[in-house]
Amino acid sequence: MSSMPRILLLFFAVMAPMFGGMLRASAAVVADSVSRTSLPNVSILDRRGKVIGLCDEAGRVPEISPESYPLTFRFLGFKDKTIFKPGNDTIFMAEDVIELNEVEIDTRHKKLIHLLAYVREYSSISTYSDTVFLFREKMVDFILPIDKKVRFKGWHTPRVLTSKSYYRFTNANGLDSVSDHSNLHFSWADWMGITRGTHMPRGFFKSGNLADTIRGRYGLAEVWTKKDDRITLDVNVIADTTSRKWVPYLSMFFREGIDYEKFKVRYEFDNIVGDSISPVDLKAYSFNIESNGRGHGMFMFNREDEPFYVTTEAQVYILDREHITVKEAKKWEKLNTSENKFAIYEAADAPELSPEILSLIARVNSVDHEQLRLGLVPDHRLAGRFVAKQTFGNRLLQMIKGATGISRARATRKWNNNWKTFKKDRINRNNKKETGTSPASQ
Repeated sequence: MSSMPRILLLFFAVMAPMFGGMLRASAAVVADSVSRTSLPNVSILDRRGKVIGLCDEAGRVPEISPESYPLTFRFLGFKDKTIFKPGNDTIFMAEDVIELNEVEIDTRHKKLIHLLAYVREYSSISTYSDTVFLFREKMVDFILPIDKKVRFKGWHTPRVLTSKSYYRFTNANGLDSVSDHSNLHFSWADWMGITRGTHMPRGFFKSGNLADTIRGRYGLAEVWTKKDDRITLDVNVIADTTSRKWVPYLSMFFREGIDYEKFKVRYEFDNIVGDSISPVDLKAYSFNIESNGRGHGMFMFNREDEPFYVTTEAQVYILDREHITVKEAKKWEKLNTSENKFAIYEAADAPELSPEILSLIARVNSVDHEQLRLGLVPDHRLAGRFVAKQTFGNRLLQMIKGATGISRARATRKWNNNWKTFKKDRINRNNKKETGTSPASQ
């Protein structure tokens, strides 16, 4: 066999999982468990937690080899669904509805809105022989002006407050190693900012359940769905050049000639009033990108004549939001994120991590960085993510403001009150002990 056919066979063997959505469709369809309507662009993850394809616009599942099972179906706004073997005609997914805290609106003095968000991403870069897989969790924030007259621009792309990365490096022989660091920059997540406000399709301000589609040059460009005061928007960015307005911070990459195989974005808005949506109403967004080429420093990873393919699947959950003044916004802008140690708060509606991802986290956490014992079998009892679960009883923005000194006076006052309460409780307990009365008997 000549060298050229061998190279082509190796190319398709390595890259086939990355183009699962391009395979012929199977008989299975993914649908909403309540409305029984099909769900477009649902992400499909294999047994290792890697995204291997998307459902098409009609919710049809691509043909997938039995070796990839069990499969996990993931769609923003719905609970994950696991299928253990082929044979399902219809795969029903249950909606996961969680309301954010209400926001006190005071646009007379507070001309900007500050958003705090939790990001979870799955990215990979592959060549003919090597693959790097990345799972990353981040806390990010945004400051968005809600008044065009305000001079403070803020930022629509996510500013990273803290992050934790877990890499797995695999060669052509299947040998792998793990790390919490890599010099390769290939994820799309940091470029996916928040969309600006826009008018909804005509008639969407009416009550009830509605749907509308907008066709592009190469297929469905936008699918709008309304349920009461909640709006979901699915965008196929490569269906039409006008769809790039939804990803303004990635437009430069289209001009640089990067070949996008897939580029799907999904937005969720809640508490909609009127005929328009804005970042203030944003609850969450997700995206799935497959591209031929991305990033810098690739010469360190692949040969010049060897193409590389990048995928990013990510979900961004808005944890908290509040209106702020320009003065408060400048304090946030000056915040030194490298000096402040932020905790990671997992969104309450984020799905449980797959066993494969939990295993990767355990391996990375158990690495002896001094001795580089990458082959060490981790003790899962000693490994942890150190991630707190979000609860809607707390205000995360207020907690972080107090911890970083942005609201130092308020934090000090609260600390003093807590200390007084604690001291009073201890005095009461000591008095009860002296009188021979235990607290349990009261």
